[in-house]
Parts: sequence; structure tokens; C-alpha cells
Amino acid sequence: MRVISGKVRGLKLNTPKNDDVRPTTDRVKESLFNVINQYIMESTVLDLFAGTGSLGIECLSRGAKKCVFVDVSKESIALVKSNIKKARVENESVVLNLDFKDAISRLDTQNSKFDVIFMDPPYYKDMFINALEKIDNADLLDEDGIIVIEHDSKDDFPENIGRLEKSKSKKYGNTTLTFYKL
Repeated sequence: MRVISGKVRGLKLNTPKNDDVRPTTDRVKESLFNVINQYIMESTVLDLFAGTGSLGIECLSRGAKKCVFVDVSKESIALVKSNIKKARVENESVVLNLDFKDAISRLDTQNSKFDVIFMDPPYYKDMFINALEKIDNADLLDEDGIIVIEHDSKDDFPENIGRLEKSKSKKYGNTTLTFYKL
């Protein structure tokens, strides 16, 4: 797993030793960033189920000004921190070892807003919808922002969740990227 573009292009990131974390493949990541590239420069990013931190670090490499990395797993948080250090993006990074619900609540109390929100949790459809509802209720997405969900291609998501509207889906084998906007 590597950073595809930007100031740390080509950097190999640390990966998990087991299958608990499924890093986004380079092919899917490249396609994803072709779609969202216009949102990245000077953006504030939330990597909600960070895993290795690959997506958030890719954004920072491409010019995002800040990324908040969230994961409930201590092992994932250790990976995220090691990859942040390796990419030398500590000053632009905030790491929260919290459940997504607690993280969203904390970010809500801080009146946080994000231009890009990544959601790549373990593939449990109800978790996605619950997280989207909480993001909408906490008003975390900037009015011109985008939410990116990486999920199993068998799952289908509603056109609307609260104020969030599904703008498109792109399928890559067993993986699908679904995008929501306000």
C-alpha cells in the first residue's frame, strides 16, 4: 500500500499483519481520487474508520490542510500514528481512538465541519446508515462537501438519508464507492 500522488507520492505505508483491516486497493483509491480531487486542496478531512490512515494521508499528501483520523481499534490507531509519522504529516493530523458515535458527538460539540468524509468501516450496512444519520444530525459536512463510502457491491443505499443525497455510485468488482452530498 502506497501514497499515489502529492508531496509524499510513492511512500509505502505500514499495513496490518492480519485481515481485520481491509486497506483500499490502489486501483480503487486511484479511481476515488479522480472523482474527488477537486475537493482536496485546502480541505478539512474526516477519515471516520481510518484503519491504516491511507485515505486521510493521501488527502494530506495532495494538499488537504487537516485530517481527523478516527478508529476504535487500538491496533489501527497504532498503524495510523506510525503512517502519519512516516509521511511527516503530524502537524496536520488529529487522531481519535474512539467509537464512531463518540467521535461524531465530540466533533459536533467542537462545531467541526468537513469538506471530505471517508467511511470505510467493516462491511455492516446498518453501521453506514447509522453513521450517515449521525453525521447529518451533527451537521459535520460542509455545504459543498462530499461523503465517500466504500462498501460491498451487494449493498444498496437509500437515495436520501436526512438532508444527505446520494450523488453517484461506482462499482469496482466486489467494492463500490457511493457518494453523498447535501
